[in-house]
Amino acid sequence: MPWELLGALPHAQRPNRTPTEQRTTTAPPHAHPPSVPSKDRAVTQHPSHPPQGHRRARRGKRLLGVALGAGLIAGAITLPNAGAADGPELIVNGDFADGTTDPWWWTADNPGEVVDGQLCADIPGGTANPWDAIIGQNDLALTAGESYELSYTATATAAASSRTAVQQAEEPYDTELTTVDQIGTEPTTFTHVFTAGTDNDAAQLVFQVGGKADPFTLCLDDISLTGGAEPPVYEPDTGSPVRVNQVGYLTEGPKQGTFVTESTDAQTWTLNDASGAEVATGETTPLGVDPSSEQNVQGFDFSEVTTPGDGYTVTIGEETSEPFAIGDDLYSTLRSDALAYFYHNRSGIEIDAELVGEEYARPAGHVNVAPNQGDDGVTCWNDECDYTLDAAGGWYDAGDHGKYVVNGGISVAQLLSSYERTLTTEGANGEPLGDGALAVPEQGNGVPDILDEARWQLDFLLSMRVPEGEELAGMAHHKLHDAAWTALPTLPHEDAQPRELHPVSTAATLNVAAAAAQGARLFAEYDPEFADELLAAAESSYAAAVANPDLLADPNDGIGGGAYSDAKLTDEFYWAAAELFVTTGDDTYKEAVLGSELHGDAEGVFPPGGFSWGETAALGGLSLATVPNALSETELAEVRATVAEAADGLVELAGGEAYGVPLGVDGYVWGSNSQVLNNMVVLATAHDLTGETAYRDAVLTGLDYLLGRNPLNLSYVTGYGERDAHNQHHRFWANQLDPSLPNPAAGSVAGGPNSALQDPVAEDLLQGCAPAMCYIDDIESYSTNEITINWNAPLAWIASYADDLGGGAAE
Repeated sequence: MPWELLGALPHAQRPNRTPTEQRTTTAPPHAHPPSVPSKDRAVTQHPSHPPQGHRRARRGKRLLGVALGAGLIAGAITLPNAGAADGPELIVNGDFADGTTDPWWWTADNPGEVVDGQLCADIPGGTANPWDAIIGQNDLALTAGESYELSYTATATAAASSRTAVQQAEEPYDTELTTVDQIGTEPTTFTHVFTAGTDNDAAQLVFQVGGKADPFTLCLDDISLTGGAEPPVYEPDTGSPVRVNQVGYLTEGPKQGTFVTESTDAQTWTLNDASGAEVATGETTPLGVDPSSEQNVQGFDFSEVTTPGDGYTVTIGEETSEPFAIGDDLYSTLRSDALAYFYHNRSGIEIDAELVGEEYARPAGHVNVAPNQGDDGVTCWNDECDYTLDAAGGWYDAGDHGKYVVNGGISVAQLLSSYERTLTTEGANGEPLGDGALAVPEQGNGVPDILDEARWQLDFLLSMRVPEGEELAGMAHHKLHDAAWTALPTLPHEDAQPRELHPVSTAATLNVAAAAAQGARLFAEYDPEFADELLAAAESSYAAAVANPDLLADPNDGIGGGAYSDAKLTDEFYWAAAELFVTTGDDTYKEAVLGSELHGDAEGVFPPGGFSWGETAALGGLSLATVPNALSETELAEVRATVAEAADGLVELAGGEAYGVPLGVDGYVWGSNSQVLNNMVVLATAHDLTGETAYRDAVLTGLDYLLGRNPLNLSYVTGYGERDAHNQHHRFWANQLDPSLPNPAAGSVAGGPNSALQDPVAEDLLQGCAPAMCYIDDIESYSTNEITINWNAPLAWIASYADDLGGGAAE
């Protein structure tokens, strides 16, 4: 999930970085480098004509499009104010009136001809990628800063997709426009407006229409590209200005909302039940302009209402909120759905329709079944080692098919912690995590299902270690992924690229040590042999990391997968030592914990911007505070005081935010929703330890934010709320690009607003956005709309906590 070029990751919250530096960084911290779309280095081009090319993150080039007569088209935004172009026509023979095809070209297997005044081509079935079948025209002259309108009419004998691009005709194939149009059996006219970022007197237009299992015939007509277009302005649809948690509010919890209005005077609000009957009324509190959204807002509070029910709404003037519920059983399905995310994204195993439904079932990926090359005998990138590893299994990290140890470590740790909390916290309920409770194929084996899921990843983490007898035995390879960026969309079993191990790193090794140490104490009851294996691996990996303390991942290693570089490792050493100490009680690890420069430093262990894969000390701090261990009473009290100090700061932060979110205006970075969630984990832990209601309430107002009470009036969790994100960036949950594929499964949380605008869609559509408005539910906006294991892990943790509250956990 989020990766980092050295010093470039905003959400890592490095203590030596200013907020301004964090906001202005341009290197994305995740699954795509700024200049390379996911698919582009995987392209094999036809000898005569280039494929789709590279889409660079330049300003002013993202398409804005309208499918006339067809509504919203995938990959584009429907905007009614797109201006008609009146410049010279750049396309030659776009209407095929003379009966010829010149100067159009095509790839070898789909020759075109004029049929009834249209250019038609038989597109072969069984191809893997859009660029396996192309129709195009070259020598188009574009001027930097000029806006252009592309228009064409298309029909197909069966539903098909065209990845349509205007781009360079040679390396590096930078695109000025790229979109995916859904073509049906009735003629549809598509219109797109874009602004050229560079001068180019020899650009090309391409329709990439491969990647379908079955053959079909495509016909194109009235193809036009003209300058002089008026670029339309993107305006997000924010729906009602009355913003609430669209799932609902716990019966005894806080119940607050936000009203966006130009008025500075208090307004009357009314709470109505599903029948429309008035339940409560009151006055809003003017809050002024919210810096995160630049909206003038007012707040309202109906916490005194405790009558359970569905279909509640709040009305202010003529504006009414989305419906919501009040009750205690609101988050049980969110807990199970958020955890199901991990089974959905398992590598190396068939995803069973009986567990996930036919829509989400798929064959095993990366298991050496053609076209896969498999993960069971992976060689090292650039021949940097002379051995292979069997690293099958584990979880696909995010939108790509990569598997990253530093991101997998925090993810599995938070699943383990969610279960461990049920063993250490009064009122926490382990039954919904137990054997037979979750969508995993290991049901009925006598082991809690959440541990079965965690084991799938723990086995992978162990497999990434350098074998015994090698020079760096015990160290862990940093990551495993395709040799080049995987096409979007691509199902794992259809991925034909070579898989490669990337060099070892100290950070990865410490992730293995920490996660394995935690797993060892939890599996001891269920599989002592596996627990012993985990502990041995944890201790040997920790020793290897101590012996090799500064082997850093290369920040430039970002081809085919994220770099995940991290130059500061004091947090990983602290986390690993803490988990080993909790598990073993060994004084060596205790000394490492107490001697760490982070120990006792609330902001050092719990950064206000949220902990993350690059800031992991909090994981160790939370284990020390909650899991029985060999600290003295005084030492334990000091650790717990650190948790409370961090939580106090977050309560104050949330209380000062118009939307109740425990995140400051500078916190809207790549994966901001995960930062919110991890701050909520700190708050929830403080509530578990102290019973202080203020901590609980800040968790719940954070949940309100994620589920709709936010500047965009959008639930960031798929399947939850009337207005939910559902086009997140993912390789095989890609309905926006291919209607035969599903949207993300319910319980998938989007990364959220990212004010750095680190992908072409965000950069072109969201310029000038207020921090909390820098989000778009578009599959191509990977820096705002990705989904990943280490964002869903804290979501599952918090959903479990919230469900326990509703089920009668300590108030």
